[in-house]
Amino acid sequence: MTWNLPNILTLLRLLAAPGVAIMFLYFTRPWADWFALVLFVVAATTDWIDGYLARAWNQQTKFGAMLDPIADKAMVVIALLVITGFSGMDPWILLPATLIMFRETFVSGLREFLGDTAGTLAVTKLAKWKTAAQMTAIAVLFSTGAFDTYFQISTEGMDDAMIIAVLEGIEPDLQGILWKLNGAFYSWWIGIVLLWAAMVLTVLTGFDYFRKSLPYLRETA
Repeated sequence: MTWNLPNILTLLRLLAAPGVAIMFLYFTRPWADWFALVLFVVAATTDWIDGYLARAWNQQTKFGAMLDPIADKAMVVIALLVITGFSGMDPWILLPATLIMFRETFVSGLREFLGDTAGTLAVTKLAKWKTAAQMTAIAVLFSTGAFDTYFQISTEGMDDAMIIAVLEGIEPDLQGILWKLNGAFYSWWIGIVLLWAAMVLTVLTGFDYFRKSLPYLRETA
């Protein structure tokens, strides 16, 4: 193993993956949502930084090439598990999250089976767009959780009639529930659109990797 800066950043990103879930064990919401969001965004940013530094400094190593996709998959899978759980198993999230996690597991199994010929499944530009879409969607959906929690806190003790009166402008919005509701609504839909787009890219790249691996999966006579 070569301990250069790009590899260290990749390792830190891997270690940050479970940290996203751990935030919800030690902090209450909405702080847990914000801390998870910040940790996820910072870790996701290192995905671009470590690759750029490795190429710029000519420090690309086998250890880094092995660890980088593992760190990416760990971040995405753990974050999706957290978001799916807190969404109450919402089908708009559950379906794309399931397909994304299935594809990531499937491709990882292909890489392990192919062994030395795993270079056949080299990361494509489309796969990089897939990862970017996944991470952006996850970051936006973490903010949805924070906005939703703010809204629930602000409307605690208010009946439905009062909430409707405030939202319609009949009563003054002293708690700022309108912007909190709008934040939850728009971030949810933006996150959902991005997540489904990521799912499509994920399925397409997974099929592409499977197609490329077919010659190595055929039985020899």
